[in-house]
Amino acid sequence: MYKNIYLKKGKESSLERFHPWIFSGAIHHMDDDIAEGDFVRVISASGDFIAVGHYQIGSIAVRVLSFHDITIDDEFWEKRLASALTMRQSIGIADNPHNNTYRLVHGEGDNLPGLVIDCYGETAVMQAHSVGMHVCRKEICKALVKVMQHRVKNVYYKSETTLPFKAELGQENGFIYGQTDDNIAVENGLKFHVDWLRGQKTGFFVDQRENRALLEHYAKGKSVLNMFCYTGGFSVYAMRGGAKMVHSVDSSAKAIELTNENIELNFPGDTRHEAYCDDAFKYLDEHDDQYDLIILDPPAFAKHRSALHNALKGYTRLNVKGLQRIKHGGILFTFSCSQAVTKENFRNAVFTAAVQSGRKVRILHQLHQPADHPINIYHPEGEYLKGLVLYVE
Repeated sequence: MYKNIYLKKGKESSLERFHPWIFSGAIHHMDDDIAEGDFVRVISASGDFIAVGHYQIGSIAVRVLSFHDITIDDEFWEKRLASALTMRQSIGIADNPHNNTYRLVHGEGDNLPGLVIDCYGETAVMQAHSVGMHVCRKEICKALVKVMQHRVKNVYYKSETTLPFKAELGQENGFIYGQTDDNIAVENGLKFHVDWLRGQKTGFFVDQRENRALLEHYAKGKSVLNMFCYTGGFSVYAMRGGAKMVHSVDSSAKAIELTNENIELNFPGDTRHEAYCDDAFKYLDEHDDQYDLIILDPPAFAKHRSALHNALKGYTRLNVKGLQRIKHGGILFTFSCSQAVTKENFRNAVFTAAVQSGRKVRILHQLHQPADHPINIYHPEGEYLKGLVLYVE
């Protein structure tokens, strides 16, 4: 039997709406000897059962796994993972011969808060964002291999940078099932080296797949600048779309190396592409009226709400540069992956940038994360990726 956490009076209202987080300020008291990562039962002030979840020290004290009074066992993990796979099959993402790169588990969006699993061919990369998921990693891995059957032969665990340092879990990245040196995955028929050992997130930005495909549609005959290129995803799609020139820019030398490898993997010897290791603002200042199509896909400017004000100033400043430097009649793809930044926040920042740039700007598309990154309707915070495609006169 799990130990109990008791809420203050009136603090169960969000849980009655199935929101999967319980904040520390909502807790009245809890049983003795509850350790970080333990399963706990959540009880209302009136003594009613509300939820079962993982306990963690910090602002989000409990991440809810079930609103039913159940035991979290092997069957639970298998059912949740099977549900996630079934959804990916139903939308044509899993078991697609032209695409073996997709997100299988997207935290709260798949009712598994604190867990991310991305599939790259026969390798699944698993990432814990909560101590509870870290503690359960072996059970989850066992269930994953069982549910995925022939689809997954290797599981790489990558949580060294996503878990709280103060928890002192001694976590290390590495294979916890199988092992492979084959790090090439296929996305919409294009090949990519996935750096799950040292790369950001799980090694690749799976969430931009559909937005990359849209960019390919606009690339024909254009000079393209892919800013914050990371592994060159947008650049590879622009090349296949028939761009006359593609320049990739990132401040990381490792990112430039990966970009060049991915270009060579798909377009060996193609001279249309060049990559530069440089600061984004400096590069844009030095290259005016050179590009027909610019992608601005920076890392998260605000990882916490406390950084929101400065983040919005950063997005405005960056978009002013992009709008000022793009050619007349150019197309700008601009993004924010900051969860703390809402769609309205981001659109207002870009609106401000348009005013400051003095350019005439029209919105062609409003972009978001793809279907394999689902948003739990009871957890709107899960809508983290925002993007706009702009026509700039």
